[in-house]
Amino acid sequence: METIVKNCAGIDVHKMMVMVTVRKEVPNEEVQVITREFPTFRKDRELMCQFLQQHQVDLVVMESTGIYWKSIYASIITRGLNPWVVNARHVKNVPGRKTDTLDSQWLAHLAHCGLIRPSFVPNPEQEQLRLLTRHRDKLVKLIAREKNRLHKTLDDSGIRLGGLISDINGKSGQRMVNALIDGESLRDIVNKADYRVKADKKQLMASMDEQLSPSHLIVLKSIRGHINFLSEQQRELEIQILNGIQPWKEAWQLLQTLPGVSEMSAATLIAEIGDDMEQFGGMKEIASWAGLCPGNNESAGKRKSGRIRKGNKMIKTILCEVANAAIKTKCQFKGKYQSLVIRKGHKRSLIAIAHKLIRVIYTLLKKRKPYIDPDTDYEGLMVRKNAPRWLNKLGEYGYLTLTLQTV
Repeated sequence: METIVKNCAGIDVHKMMVMVTVRKEVPNEEVQVITREFPTFRKDRELMCQFLQQHQVDLVVMESTGIYWKSIYASIITRGLNPWVVNARHVKNVPGRKTDTLDSQWLAHLAHCGLIRPSFVPNPEQEQLRLLTRHRDKLVKLIAREKNRLHKTLDDSGIRLGGLISDINGKSGQRMVNALIDGESLRDIVNKADYRVKADKKQLMASMDEQLSPSHLIVLKSIRGHINFLSEQQRELEIQILNGIQPWKEAWQLLQTLPGVSEMSAATLIAEIGDDMEQFGGMKEIASWAGLCPGNNESAGKRKSGRIRKGNKMIKTILCEVANAAIKTKCQFKGKYQSLVIRKGHKRSLIAIAHKLIRVIYTLLKKRKPYIDPDTDYEGLMVRKNAPRWLNKLGEYGYLTLTLQTV
């Protein structure tokens, strides 16, 4: 095959070692292949970079093996080399011939012939923000699990408060549960209920008329303390995220004009895709990268399953959350969802809305313009909001009286 990159290298990445193969052309129009093994400690990574520079490598290719490739990638890019991280699915070796040496040689051979393409890798600042937003996502899921354990423990003790109020984790439910754990009387506990709770006080007292055992109290106090600890960590982390989002403040504010997008979800989107849409090529490409577009599976003229493929899990999750919030507002996404849910069901319709959202986000960030919903009358909203104030000012300065006299 035709040579595209004259001097290139393939790296098979592992936790404690990397196998590096350099493939380069020599003056006699022959190809020289050199393979060496390096440990993954900092000093050894520097020796690896010196080895690549010594052979004047133009392109370095490695697989995205877990998180082990990140330190290797950082070392290579700081030396001014050109590293590519490729999808392991796109460079799968021939079965039965898989060793560390052959894997690195195969990567170098593919790069030599120009048969691979790089994956999207965020810049170091964006990578730091991504670390914070992904850790926050873990904390949110941990808090949700702990709240479910609290609810399950209450049910196990015979307390059926969760059957009378819509959300036991809401403000009213939390006040009553905390008072119950602290051993307050039933009358005091019931008085902490919000006026919007539909159940009457007798029902609430009956649902909590149960003696908690010492073991249940120990578990409930432990879970409550853990929830408070995780919630405090989440608040501190969100402050750090909002401070770290300042370099992308314009894009962050643009994303918040979309229905269903909050401050944290906008920060998460920035951490995952950045604000430079040129690196994706187009809205179809970014939807495919996120794993939200329908799959292509056709053979002999028959269209088979269009199941979406695996993509960026974090962006898929956050876009589904945004879609779930957007379909509850008066916007085009609500109408789209209502037309799909009858035929497709809730989950598939939600993926379709997420697919539409990622394309809209691409357009917003590329054109640097806020979102304008085609189904919303912005002029009418502005008039309804400001008309009383306008009328008051017209009356204050006498214009309203003059207008009525003229009429």
